[in-house]
Amino acid sequence: MQIARRRIFARTAVVLLAFGAIGPLAAATYPSKPIRLILPFPPGGPTDIYSRLVAQKVSEAFGQQIVVDNRGGASGIIASEIVAKAAPDGHTLLFGGAGVLAVTPAVFAKIPYDPVKDFAPVSMIATNPFTHT
Repeated sequence: MQIARRRIFARTAVVLLAFGAIGPLAAATYPSKPIRLILPFPPGGPTDIYSRLVAQKVSEAFGQQIVVDNRGGASGIIASEIVAKAAPDGHTLLFGGAGVLAVTPAVFAKIPYDPVKDFAPVSMIATNPFTHT
């Protein structure tokens, strides 16, 4: 458990450094409003815990609130569709993994978004034996 926690915090630090490397221009304009972090899972699971840890640290670094919004159901399609249809300004993010972005599109014939064109990866936060988040 201790090693997993260290990995989470190490990856959170990488995310913070990556955002910090964007430069002063981006820092002056982003984020200009609260960030909505959408999870395709119900509250209480490991992904929910990871997302809240990351949201807290990134919120402190940016000085802007990050709202964690759990939208479980439909194998991640509900959450993914919300993010895909949101304005592409970086203020609505999907905290999803391989299951949501690779397995779901492979299993369902029709989904209301394109997992390749509608999303841009930001960072890997954590891993477990079954998925990457």
